[in-house]
Amino acid sequence: MTATTELLTVPQVMARLQLGRSAVYDLLRTRQLASITLGRAPAASAHPPRRAAWPCT
Repeated sequence: MTATTELLTVPQVMARLQLGRSAVYDLLRTRQLASITLGRAPAASAHPPRRAAWPCT
């Protein structure tokens, strides 16, 4: 990540991607969504994953 990367909290990611909390944490755990930890809370990159997190049908 660069110094100009916008960081989002998990609730902000949930709202932007219209996903539940568990789905967002799964994306973070599997590194499909870039993140850093600030204290105890993860902060995710505002940029979308480079590949689809789920199969498109």
